[in-house]
Amino acid sequence: MSDPSVLVVEDEPDIAALYAGFLEERYDVDLAETAADAIDRIDGAVDVVLLDRRLPDGSGDDVLEHIREAGYDCGVAMVTAVEPDFDIIEMGFDLYLTKPVSRSKLLAAIDTLLTRSEYDELIQETAALASKRAVLDAQKPAAQRDGNDAYAELVERLEDLDADIDELGESLSSDDYRAMFRDIGKA
Repeated sequence: MSDPSVLVVEDEPDIAALYAGFLEERYDVDLAETAADAIDRIDGAVDVVLLDRRLPDGSGDDVLEHIREAGYDCGVAMVTAVEPDFDIIEMGFDLYLTKPVSRSKLLAAIDTLLTRSEYDELIQETAALASKRAVLDAQKPAAQRDGNDAYAELVERLEDLDADIDELGESLSSDDYRAMFRDIGKA
């Protein structure tokens, strides 16, 4: 399995090199200096984007919009000197970091985004399998379910997923956990 891929979109060469130095031991790092370069480099293999809001040929906001409209499933952290204002409410980023950003904060942000992504995938798979189990529980008698190998594998996979979710959940901060589930039930 390869290292997670991080695209650093930063127009200041010294800052981009600093971030790359912080990250290259743990991650596969690629650099983009402009909005156009970032849009060219982003693809489905990128796991995390560290995105500056002010770029020489446009806005990081436009790059973010491209990422979301194209349907790329990567975590995006805005890493910028732009102080946050209410305009960030409508933006599709996952984290907002105000420069200067230390090595530890940058690594923690990437770890958080990767953990959230893994957690999301587990939740999606669990929900799909739980739905299948619920249908079979409602439609098939217990005697038929108990003697079926595929059903037993389904139950076992759900138990494994529950354990994985619990383990990952422990690595999320309480703020992350609350944020992920704050609006459940309002939809």
